[in-house]
Amino acid sequence: MKNGLLILCMLMLGQVAMTNSPIRIWEGTKVNAKNVTLTPYIADSSNNTGIAVVVCPGGSYFWNAYKTEGVEVAKWLQSNGISAFVLRYRSAGWLAFMTHYRVMFHGHQYPDMIQDLQRSIQIVRDNAKDYGINIEKVGVMGFSAGGHLVMSSNLFYNHNFLENLNVDVKVSLRPNFTAAIYPVVTFTDKRYVHKRSMRGLLGDNSKVRKAYADSLSLEKHVSQDMSPVFLVNCVDDPIVKYQNSVLLDSALTANKVNHKYIQYKTGGHGFGVNKSKTTEEAIMWKKEFLLWLKDLW
Repeated sequence: MKNGLLILCMLMLGQVAMTNSPIRIWEGTKVNAKNVTLTPYIADSSNNTGIAVVVCPGGSYFWNAYKTEGVEVAKWLQSNGISAFVLRYRSAGWLAFMTHYRVMFHGHQYPDMIQDLQRSIQIVRDNAKDYGINIEKVGVMGFSAGGHLVMSSNLFYNHNFLENLNVDVKVSLRPNFTAAIYPVVTFTDKRYVHKRSMRGLLGDNSKVRKAYADSLSLEKHVSQDMSPVFLVNCVDDPIVKYQNSVLLDSALTANKVNHKYIQYKTGGHGFGVNKSKTTEEAIMWKKEFLLWLKDLW
């Protein structure tokens, strides 16, 4: 009896460890990025849908809004039978925000962030069986700059950003769906560019920013082979102008990409799944997303 209880306790502790222990995704590779982690929140076996989502917090590519747009989101997904993996991806950092040292030194900038996300998708799919995940139901969800990042993984999935890092990839890097919540989209339409995110991603060298601006303006690279997209934002967004999502919606529509765009009049920015940080109108995106996801399968 005692042995049985001991084994049960060990199994329960093992589940907690698997759920809460960050994975250092670059360990064992040549990439020196010890602070990049992927933290699993595995759905309970009683309501596990087999769906997985890699969650990318926002933060203008300078930092990660880890609690509001990471942990809180993951716990909400987990409670709805969806296994979530919160990615703490490389970002420029506070020093880069306060200074312009990246004029001379690389620091963290493109393509570091997309490499982190592709590596995360690879890890989730490589270990799908252990996590109780359907390898064909692995999606990505991002907020603000994280929304730009996850959309980039959908648009550019056929470019293996891990190849030059000598990482052997045997699974598809294409997400099965993408949820972009109040995302940064354009780097070319000067009326709507979120300059801080552009600087965070592309650094302080104006020539580099100019060279990559078109390539990383999402609305310019939408194609018909993209996986389904769920898109949400608010007209009163004080940080990322709402027209970013309008541009993306127009491009998705023109290319007949399966997608759902919801535009709320009020709600602001940076609320994640936290109802106290937005309006009753905008927090409805959570319900809408779950219904949309259910319709996919």
